[in-house]
Amino acid sequence: MHIRRREFLGLLPAALARAKELSCDVAVIGASTGGCAAALAALRNGLRVVLTEETDWIGGQLTSQAVPPDEHPWIESFGCTRAYRDYRNAVRAFYRRHYPLTEAARGRAHLNPGDGGVSRLTHEPRVSLAVLEESFAPYVSSGQLTLLLRHKPTAADVSGDRIRAVTAGGRVIHAPYFLDATELGDLLPLARAEYVTGAESRKQTGELHAPERTQPADMQSFTFCFAMDYLPGEDHTIDKPEEYAFWRDYVPALRPPWPGKLLSWSMSEPKTLTARRAFFDPTLQERGQGGLNLWLYRRIANKENFVPGSYRSDISLVNWPQNDYWLGNICDVNETEAARHLRRARQLSLSLLYWMQTEAPRPDGGQGWRGLRLRDDVVDTEDGLAKYPYIREARRIQAEFTVLEQHVGTEARGKPTAEEFADSVGVGSYRIDLHPSSGGDNYIDVSSLPFQIPLGALIPKRVENLLPACKNLGVTHITNGCYRLHPVEWNIGESAGLLAAEALRLRTTPRAIRNTATLLREFQARIQAQGVEIAWPKLRPL
Repeated sequence: MHIRRREFLGLLPAALARAKELSCDVAVIGASTGGCAAALAALRNGLRVVLTEETDWIGGQLTSQAVPPDEHPWIESFGCTRAYRDYRNAVRAFYRRHYPLTEAARGRAHLNPGDGGVSRLTHEPRVSLAVLEESFAPYVSSGQLTLLLRHKPTAADVSGDRIRAVTAGGRVIHAPYFLDATELGDLLPLARAEYVTGAESRKQTGELHAPERTQPADMQSFTFCFAMDYLPGEDHTIDKPEEYAFWRDYVPALRPPWPGKLLSWSMSEPKTLTARRAFFDPTLQERGQGGLNLWLYRRIANKENFVPGSYRSDISLVNWPQNDYWLGNICDVNETEAARHLRRARQLSLSLLYWMQTEAPRPDGGQGWRGLRLRDDVVDTEDGLAKYPYIREARRIQAEFTVLEQHVGTEARGKPTAEEFADSVGVGSYRIDLHPSSGGDNYIDVSSLPFQIPLGALIPKRVENLLPACKNLGVTHITNGCYRLHPVEWNIGESAGLLAAEALRLRTTPRAIRNTATLLREFQARIQAQGVEIAWPKLRPL
């Protein structure tokens, strides 16, 4: 199935297109998952918003990075904001309106288009894009929202502890509040805001799983995801990637060791770090002999959910250990080095596909599935890889309050519940899940407790009109592992947008709202009235 790309959100009136300077109430820099949530929150509270985006797709993880939502087990009932649930419901409604679903699929209350094992809503990224665009359409038409696609921030005008303007794509944007919703926290260095990267030391944080030494360059791997289907009897082998020989023979040098070559069906089991045998067979609709069938893991279209003939094949999204890239960073390095690692990460993903097409061992004793077809149309790119790498870890603000492992980690906390924050502005739940890192660490994957998002983690130590709206809040390298997933990022962005609206309404600062008891209680009441949950019922750890 194809959805026609609607360009109206990227078009601007002629006068605005010529304008070099723009003014608004809130400037959201980066239309990531959190950035979209932040902009929607500000818009529904009557603010004028400028939303910029580096690529030509809004939505971040959900769209340009092609990652179906990773969520906790209770997501259908509670544990996310009303707006996030509305988004999820809209995805299902979009399929019911526009796709030829079977009667059985159409009647499922919790329709999962791909029936992927990783999520209750594995679906094609274009559908999330269409849903988000529909959400913004009335605000674009009314002029309340200015959306600037292909606009990357390049400079900030700063005076003392305030940002006066941000330049993106040649336009200068003036606003009383700026929200950094870029994937890497790009606004933080431009605004000279204090931030951290990589791993804090155990001496700094007291965290059980922190390293002995501070390692600013030790960041989680990033991944160029791609979609593929399988057409047996056809040959869709891509050209051999330039770095294929390197990646075919590459043996990760990680601590603890990885079990053999990266391009294989063996990998580290994230929780135990023992060798784990994976399985892959695109002809099966079930788990394989070795357990999980990777073909089903992040499948985004199960052809059995659609009227016969609608899909020639299932479509599977590849975001696996085999295409995680950890040989270098793209954050706080020069442009040449960043470009080199981005190119090599692309080469890794293409090499994985080529290996699966030509050399990967099959259960029947053969080699390769030449019928695997790269679906460039699913991600809308020429090379068939996602428009933007899947980013797990970014720059993080030095905040008024930093969430530590001992606040949320099951073992580190030693209590049945996570820390209860008096200034909670949201909730989330996910394991502390750190993928192999550029510092040479293997997985850190440990149990966590359903947690809250403290308002103090959204307030920089010094800068008064900058708020994080993505993965760049006040968490550590360790706790980033459970605060980085889709519904949590959405909640972070939404609460940041609501905080900016409240500060403008009261003509005060976010810092004052947090540190004044009456203002804090009023703010929490207002966001709860708009569907933000700030506390959990009693639940088991993940």
